Amino acid sequence: MMRWIVGSSLKFRFLVIAIAAGLMYFGIGQLGKMPVDVFPEFAPPMVEVQTICLGLSPEEVESLVTVPLEQVLAGIPGMTVMRSKSVPDLSAIKMYFQAGTDLLLARQNVHERLTTISPILPTWAAPPIMLPPLSATSRMLNSATSRMLKIGISSKTKSVVDLSMITYWTIRQRLLRVPGVANVAIWGERIEMFQVNVVPEWMKKHKVTLDEVMEATTTALDVGLFQFSEGHHVGSGGWVDTPNQRLQVRHVLPLVKDYENVTATDLGEMPVVVRNGQQIHLKDVAEVVMGHQPMIGEGIVNDGIGLLLIVEKFPWGNTLRVTQEVEKAIDAMRPGLPDVEIDAAIFRPATFIEMSIDNLNKALLIAAVLVIMILFAFLYEWRTALISSTAIPLSLMTALMVLWVRDTTINTMVLAGLVIALGAVVDDAIVDVENIVRRLRQNRKEGKKVPISRVILEASFEVRHAIIFSTLIEVAALLPVFVMEGLSGAFFKPLALSYSIAIAASTVVALTVTPAMSFLLLRNVPLEHRESPLTRWLQRGYDSLLAKIVKKPVMAYSTVGVFLLAGLLIYPRLGQSLLPDFKERDFLMHWLTKPGTSWPEMQRISIQSAEELLSIPGVLNLGSHIGQALIMDEVVGMYFAEHWVSI
Repeated sequence: MMRWIVGSSLKFRFLVIAIAAGLMYFGIGQLGKMPVDVFPEFAPPMVEVQTICLGLSPEEVESLVTVPLEQVLAGIPGMTVMRSKSVPDLSAIKMYFQAGTDLLLARQNVHERLTTISPILPTWAAPPIMLPPLSATSRMLNSATSRMLKIGISSKTKSVVDLSMITYWTIRQRLLRVPGVANVAIWGERIEMFQVNVVPEWMKKHKVTLDEVMEATTTALDVGLFQFSEGHHVGSGGWVDTPNQRLQVRHVLPLVKDYENVTATDLGEMPVVVRNGQQIHLKDVAEVVMGHQPMIGEGIVNDGIGLLLIVEKFPWGNTLRVTQEVEKAIDAMRPGLPDVEIDAAIFRPATFIEMSIDNLNKALLIAAVLVIMILFAFLYEWRTALISSTAIPLSLMTALMVLWVRDTTINTMVLAGLVIALGAVVDDAIVDVENIVRRLRQNRKEGKKVPISRVILEASFEVRHAIIFSTLIEVAALLPVFVMEGLSGAFFKPLALSYSIAIAASTVVALTVTPAMSFLLLRNVPLEHRESPLTRWLQRGYDSLLAKIVKKPVMAYSTVGVFLLAGLLIYPRLGQSLLPDFKERDFLMHWLTKPGTSWPEMQRISIQSAEELLSIPGVLNLGSHIGQALIMDEVVGMYFAEHWVSI
């Protein structure tokens, strides 16, 4: 089989060279389009269900909402673990599924179960919400990839309520249209709404009950919150038939006709009851104001109150590309948002990726120059050095194209596998061409009239058996990695896969491109043996050192013993970590106070700490979020906060 491959490559050498050139050209164009991330997807498929329960304590949330949901969701096919968390105002249930489970099918099964439980949950609990699917790095890491983008929104002239309405209806809706964006959570949002703050003394004076105030209020609005009230029923009230058409009858509620101009004063004029022939209005028993919902969280931008947006991506999203598209959308909105400051650099993992790619490009350029210099210095023949220098990048590019066909995301572990494989790739590139040159020299020295294609074929076949077996041994040594499970398996499988593909690609290049280039470059040129000056110098030094070691081997044994002892002493002091330290420019700080800490106190603590942190030289900006945000995977109370510091 190998003989046929090498022979066919020699026969169709121009076609092989053309295919190799086309692969390099196509590969360079596709590299910029491949998805890039920091880490591989390492978590099993997960579905999270949240239920908002405003006003309830953790004990009430657990007993009235979480436990009934757990009973209904138990036993979903493929589910391995169910975990729940009940905090003030929120119930969260996470369901983990077997590796390889179709996430969309799992979500469909969960949705079908939720439809059976939603009607029997307490009426004051919001319907359960299934959070969008998120990448593993968006929901499990607190590092450079824990969120795709954090955006701070503030203003010196607009109130936080106005900012919230602008953000909710304009900014968030635009960002959700960016391909790859799964969710945009808003910390600190204040949704503008009417508030009827009853005054007990006034109610007692007019002999009005709280139920009467609540029913009058909900009936006056276009959408009532109470199912038993008249305001809950909106729409057609039947029809009237005329000789030529049917006219729908629609009940126009008191505050619907000109709803855009409705104010708190208008709502205060709504009648509640009649007492002793006197009409009692809402303003007589309550203070009717325009306010916002009870706060379950807060956002701090630098050293002031603002909104903190957290953009999350789908598992299949490209972090770099999605970030760029989100920033384009923000830049497009800026002219239409006067007096609104948008800071999209509070936390930006794409910066780490861009910096890594830039460093990698520089390292590859330096490495390529060094490899070429070393090849020319040792081989001392530009044709053989050119063949080896071509085989190395071609092998790596072939491996990358195989990964592209597999729709693999380029990440730290994939690159590590390619770097580790570089040694075997260089060895393949040099061994083949060196043996071909040696056999050609020998054939010419002996004066044999053997065709050059035959010499190249036999030379390639001569060393290929040993290299094939060594390659198989290397791949066999990696087989345990492919059956590893858990977090270690998720991280190291991409490394082992990229390594195996790279050395396999190197073997293919050595069987096809190297013989073809050797035939074209070496067939009509003199191949006198010329030893490199560098090789002669190194050889002299090695011979001298070896002669001394042979005469007095005790020094060699002593040196080995010293290094072995030093290694044994140092080993226990070495730390262990799944991943190396990364040059991140973001710092995460958790603030955890006692449960029951109030919203104003958390504001005070966070703003004071933010001011002190921003006074440190080198700190660029800071964003903090306190407590919860709607439709977000931070299931915590008001006593929990996070500071994200960029340096």
